[in-house]
Amino acid sequence: MSFRKVNIVILVLAVALFLLVLHHNFLGLSSLLTNEVSDSGIVGLQPIDFVPNAPQHAVDGRQEEIPVVIAASEDRLGGTIAAINSIQHNTRSNVIFYIVTLNGTADHLRSWLSSNTLKSIRYKIVIFDTRLLEGKVKEDPDQGDAVKPLTFARFYLPILVPSAKKAIYMDDDVIVQGDILTLYNTPLKPGHAAAFSEDCDSASTKVVIRGAGNQYNYIGYLDYKKERIRKLSMKASTCSFNPGVFVANLTEWKRQNITNQLEKWMKLNVKEGLYSRTLAGSITTPPLLIVFYQQHSTIDPMWNVRHLGSSAGKRYSPQFVKAAKLLHWNGHFKPWGRTASYTDVWEKWYIPDPTGKFSLIRRHMEISNIK
Repeated sequence: MSFRKVNIVILVLAVALFLLVLHHNFLGLSSLLTNEVSDSGIVGLQPIDFVPNAPQHAVDGRQEEIPVVIAASEDRLGGTIAAINSIQHNTRSNVIFYIVTLNGTADHLRSWLSSNTLKSIRYKIVIFDTRLLEGKVKEDPDQGDAVKPLTFARFYLPILVPSAKKAIYMDDDVIVQGDILTLYNTPLKPGHAAAFSEDCDSASTKVVIRGAGNQYNYIGYLDYKKERIRKLSMKASTCSFNPGVFVANLTEWKRQNITNQLEKWMKLNVKEGLYSRTLAGSITTPPLLIVFYQQHSTIDPMWNVRHLGSSAGKRYSPQFVKAAKLLHWNGHFKPWGRTASYTDVWEKWYIPDPTGKFSLIRRHMEISNIK
């Protein structure tokens, strides 16, 4: 073979190799642009919505990313928006919101998030598939909102935020007044997968919930008459914790198979009825109490000042409310409802729905009274 023919062969091989590499890179890019799907094949992630004109501090990749997971149900969407707005405006950290919702709410949510006030946030909309809960939740008309699928999103954090090592979960009925970075930096002890605010802390015990004498203890959530509960050797007087706000070490969560443990107790409750009915509607707390018994760290009580929704009256002084890092309207009296406490604090962060689908109930009442 002549020298010229050898050169031609080498050139052809080089071109072929180049095209092969280019094709491989193109396929890799295409996969990044398609919707992400979790390992389970059930919970899907939609692409992140970056806003081009977001301030630099909101998208600075040099800062550690702080994942905040929050649910967004159609009838409570205003709460989610207010919570997100309060977090974003009280930090300069690199926060990314993982907003967990159902298919029917995604478009409404996206429209609301496109408003000028929220244009700087970074977020992913995560579609939660209710098939995850098959055989794990028993329908009970007395439990109302508690059996709604998104209530259980907190059990599936590693699936919802697959690439994160640490994350914050919070309910939609909160307002954050401190820098979320402080909460994110809550130290977790070795071997602990989460940090919660205990119900016996000084901030929470300022309020007494009517009709719930054992509201701060395990016996208020678990049926100690059941042999399976007694065999766990958990003290009934153990202080419970509130799972509406917590910091999770997802590496440890995965290592201990926390999600699988929670699902185990959900299934057993469906068969055996292990949860106490003392605190009506509490069906997410009992399995967490079992799995994290004496195996969780604590967050600063001021990062979950709760029971603002336990009554329509004001239980805390204005000074205390102002000093709180996070206000939590857990209970029946939500700040977007007919009557609630400290609505002025919540409305500071509320953004009206541009579509008009969601509105404050009390505002409707005021307008009706005027007419």
